[in-house]
Amino acid sequence: MKNLKMKSARAAKDLSQQQLADICNVSRQTISAIEKGDYNPTIALCISICKALDRTLDDLFWEE
Repeated sequence: MKNLKMKSARAAKDLSQQQLADICNVSRQTISAIEKGDYNPTIALCISICKALDRTLDDLFWEE
């Protein structure tokens, strides 16, 4: 399932995939794969992404 919430939050902070990847110490391809729904990140990476985007785990990773 695509993670449009994460993509939207990233865009709202005016961050590129590469910039978010640099903040989280992962590759741009990892961020892309998460947004496409092709990769299930670890909880540690989820937390790192949430901190970088000023969002909660529920905001970005909870399915409704």
